[in-house]
Amino acid sequence: MSFSRRNFLTLAGGSAASVVIASPLKNLYANLKAGKTTSTEGFGKLVKDPQGILDLPAGFQYRAFSRTGDKMSDGSLVPKDHDGMAAFRGPDNTTIVVRNHEISPNQPNAAIAPDNKKYDRLGRGGTTTLIINNQDRSLVKDYVSLAGTVRNCAGGSTPWGSWISCEEDVSTPDSGKVARKHGYNFEVPANGGLVDPVPLKAMGRFNHEAIAVDPETGFIYQTEDRDDSCIYRFRPKQPGNLQAGGFLDALVIQNMPKANTSKGLILGKTMPVKWVQLEDVDPKRDTLRYEAQSKGAAIFKRGEGICYGNKEIYWTCTSGGQFGKGQVFRFNPIAQTLQLFVESPGANVLDYPDNLTMSPFGDLIACEDGWGKQFVVGVNPDGKCYKFARNALNNSEFAGVCFSPDGKTMFVNIQRPGITLAIWGNWPV
Repeated sequence: MSFSRRNFLTLAGGSAASVVIASPLKNLYANLKAGKTTSTEGFGKLVKDPQGILDLPAGFQYRAFSRTGDKMSDGSLVPKDHDGMAAFRGPDNTTIVVRNHEISPNQPNAAIAPDNKKYDRLGRGGTTTLIINNQDRSLVKDYVSLAGTVRNCAGGSTPWGSWISCEEDVSTPDSGKVARKHGYNFEVPANGGLVDPVPLKAMGRFNHEAIAVDPETGFIYQTEDRDDSCIYRFRPKQPGNLQAGGFLDALVIQNMPKANTSKGLILGKTMPVKWVQLEDVDPKRDTLRYEAQSKGAAIFKRGEGICYGNKEIYWTCTSGGQFGKGQVFRFNPIAQTLQLFVESPGANVLDYPDNLTMSPFGDLIACEDGWGKQFVVGVNPDGKCYKFARNALNNSEFAGVCFSPDGKTMFVNIQRPGITLAIWGNWPV
């Protein structure tokens, strides 16, 4: 189905949500055209934080809030394990952030909700929604917005103003841990309260990680967190209405059936791709990738963060590459070509890249989920990496990096003990 920019704008309408995609990308295209991107050195040397939470370059500051265990506006406690996020324009000079919580069954500090508002009464994961004042980055309001799911890892925003929350879990009732099948995506509108959870089964049942929407077509690209994962494309029957179903495809590198992309690829080499349609999209077991690979789908080592930017789709493979420290791929949906964009030569450059976003100034921003000290890492348009922030608190992963619609604030989480950070300063916008 054709999904032109005109159709996208019609779908988004004049609502505030329409700025979610349009505003950062407008800034991105303008800055790329003007050559306003960061250098290989990024923003300069990191300065030690006297508070011992986050080291940043000179000219940047942060505010920490919404820690695990804090009391929220709805009376619940902030759940643990902060993960993927997206930011949306809110009313009265605010930003709305929807945040995942990667919580397994029977764990404490869960997303609390009435049983009739839970997808699964035994599910402990979900999302929380935060309203943040743009002027001083203070927290105005927060509440549970999705409950009863399991291990909500990452996801992605839509052009129509919602967050797609992904379950990184394929538990079934016969495990004794859950009451319903898991492994689905759930949609959470940015403007709204606690959602009625509806699994988007047509998008596939697998170990989901993240999604990215191509606003030119309405197609949704999805990653899978497995050592032998695939890349999926969902073609909705009605863009903007995911519950209406659609068609699920897997990526195949032409003339390279079942290609193992974790090693042996040439950096920057253009590879033509095609897509194969999948049939059993809601399998009883975790077998979707096996159907895809039987049809020639390429194999990626732990597909994780994915984002849209500069009319391309980028995704990370956390443990791919010759040294097993991570890769970043770049897909051109117009030309239908794939490139290995970045391959880490070692943990000192890039250590297990996970969540990913495109900044308003044209650099990719990746969260590390490796060993030892963890960083937020920038990747400039030439594929060169630089350190933007360091977790000075502990060795927990960063997660959920995203930018406010006006491009002035970066949001990111330290997953454990669970802290959300708003960062602002000398962005090149």
